Amino acid sequence: MKIIGVVLALLLMLSGCDGGAKDMDRALALRSKLLAGESCTFLADITADYGDQVHSFSVSCQGDAQGNLQFEVMKPEPIAGITGRISDSGGQLTFDDTALQFDLLTDGQLSPVSAPWIFLRTLRGGYLTGAGREGELLYVQAKDSYEDNALGVDLWLGAEDLPVRGEILWKNRRILTLEIQDFGIQGG
Repeated sequence: MKIIGVVLALLLMLSGCDGGAKDMDRALALRSKLLAGESCTFLADITADYGDQVHSFSVSCQGDAQGNLQFEVMKPEPIAGITGRISDSGGQLTFDDTALQFDLLTDGQLSPVSAPWIFLRTLRGGYLTGAGREGELLYVQAKDSYEDNALGVDLWLGAEDLPVRGEILWKNRRILTLEIQDFGIQGG
């Protein structure tokens, strides 16, 4: 009887491993689609958590095949219409009478408006460290780079394995949250 119990336990463990590999394959399939596409678009509701204060805003984003991102702030109304462009080489904001004023995060290294770019950069080429199921969603853990000071990026994929949520972590603390809507990949 003990032998049957051990065999059943081993089968359960092995079937769990297979699910993790399939989940990782699904995350890698999304990466392949992004890399094959000409562009992607999405809306993001972003929350920046400073510990003692929280800032929220919404942006419309478009990423290109080179990993560059353009965004337009949609709300709140006082900053709506501000646009920006972010790439590996830096960023640029465009505005009329209003400027964005967010304190920097991660020891003064990261602006909250960079969240969609980090999210997209991680989807396209970050270090995927794990994948599994969280209810109906596919949960993927990643790092934005292979560097020692890499940001943690947790991703949730919904229908058709497209992103619906992302969290950016610094030193294991969630600092930025993105609620993703209407994620689409064009071309390819």
